[in-house]
Amino acid sequence: MWKPYGSFRCPQTLKGSMTAPRPPFTPSDKPIRKSSDPISVENLGVQPYKPMWEQQAELAKERYEEKIPDTILLLEHPSVYTAGKRTQPEDYPTISDVETVDIDRGGRITWHGPGQLVCYPIIKLDDPVDVVDYVRRLEEAIIQTVRHMGIHTAGRIDGRSGVWVPASDGKPDRKLAAIGIRITRGVTMHGIAVNCDNTLEYYDYIVPCGISDAGVTTMSAELGRDVTIDEVARPLTHNLIEAFEGCLQVADHTFGSAPDPTKGLPHRRQARNQK
Repeated sequence: MWKPYGSFRCPQTLKGSMTAPRPPFTPSDKPIRKSSDPISVENLGVQPYKPMWEQQAELAKERYEEKIPDTILLLEHPSVYTAGKRTQPEDYPTISDVETVDIDRGGRITWHGPGQLVCYPIIKLDDPVDVVDYVRRLEEAIIQTVRHMGIHTAGRIDGRSGVWVPASDGKPDRKLAAIGIRITRGVTMHGIAVNCDNTLEYYDYIVPCGISDAGVTTMSAELGRDVTIDEVARPLTHNLIEAFEGCLQVADHTFGSAPDPTKGLPHRRQARNQK
């Protein structure tokens, strides 16, 4: 069982001047959060998906009403497929022994399961809300975490969210961490999933995130050793908070470009009706 982290406050130091992929609404060295209070961090261990989704929604409502502080939830899910709002009929799994849940985040379909670190920030963003900047800050926190741990080539692919490892040794570009979010009344839900030492088997039964021309990987596969959730959770939490506060500034780690797998697609319900 993970140890509880309590509350974090970002140290008042900057990582140096960096160039963002596009100018954000909020200066890169300033907080993106509305509140200046410390962020609460909760380690929840293994949590079933549907109850956790419901809990997220309740926490987001409470955060909007100022009943709770900004919060980061760290957890692990039993094996489950989650289908975002742009999931197409052909994306769905070809096996039936793993539950598939249609949910309210953006993006298409992905898998969660044992060995994957899931992080749900419940953050009230400052005005004006900048969705792209929020996603870039999530990516930056992941990139800095995995690079520090030894995956030095990790970065971004323009047109696709998440954190990637470039093609090498006959293998294509590989997604190491997925991002799918929802922002309601300025409060964030859902978040990131970092592949630590999970199996990749269940990705074989879907088109992960609707991307058929790239692969999926784990930190363990890239580093050639077992990388556990425990090892990743603390540095990732630290870097997330620094990114939200502007202490860790977004840099341009783009190493390639590819089509956006959601561009121009109908909503999940419309796609089903058209089939």
